[in-house]
Amino acid sequence: MNEIIGIQGITGSFHHQVAQEYFHQAVALDECLSFEELVDNLLSGKSDQAVMAIENSIAGPIIPNYALIDKNNLHIIGEHYLIIHQNLMALKGQKIEDILEVHSHPMAILQCMEFLKKYPNIKLVEDKDTAETARRIQGNQLKGIAAIASITASRMYDLEILAPEIQTIKNNMTRFVIIKKENSFVPENEINRASIKFELDHKRGSLAAVLNVMSDCKLNLTKIQSLPKIETPWKYSFFVDVTFEKYEDYAKAKSLLIIMAEYFKVLGEYKNTKL
Repeated sequence: MNEIIGIQGITGSFHHQVAQEYFHQAVALDECLSFEELVDNLLSGKSDQAVMAIENSIAGPIIPNYALIDKNNLHIIGEHYLIIHQNLMALKGQKIEDILEVHSHPMAILQCMEFLKKYPNIKLVEDKDTAETARRIQGNQLKGIAAIASITASRMYDLEILAPEIQTIKNNMTRFVIIKKENSFVPENEINRASIKFELDHKRGSLAAVLNVMSDCKLNLTKIQSLPKIETPWKYSFFVDVTFEKYEDYAKAKSLLIIMAEYFKVLGEYKNTKL
């Protein structure tokens, strides 16, 4: 029996595409209209693994998702990069001049703002999912409303593309992580990327000292994101992604960071798939 894979969105969404590409097979989907629902279903056992967008090359990191992974003690066991092609679509027979509103996920809208600025009279409406919006337009025969979604969604829900490739940057890429409730064993010789979290003393040079250790241990810092600790004013948690060639270098850095940091946590150790 195939494992059930949780996705944010429905069939035809970018999360669905990632699930297909990452698992290389037809997968049983648990369709969720929010990341909170996705996490809840993973924790309850309704799904076995889940796909979660974590950052976009245009819009940047999806900060609440870092917090969801951390707060619920989930484990990152893999990653997948997807080039995102955003398209404006509506019921067949309509033109852009007929469109009064554009509905889509806020991240999709953000990725297409340069195009959307050309049409200041069109109202932008944030929605839960790109593909679900496309499906609703077709199902309810909503005239005057367009969706931003993938070509797959336009074909699946029989919508006409009014403007293709409307993302601001053509090489628009989103990084997704694969998460589980329980950690998966990955052989050390295959691990060359890690996601970690740490907290430091609020004193001068503490972050610089940590970064120096990473550099000395031959770790390549690919992302650093700070989040304020709401319950402790002026203190921050740092979410960091690193890549490395040798697991021993990472293990050495980890042993030092555990000593240096007030709090240290591994969110995932897995294989780097970005070329």
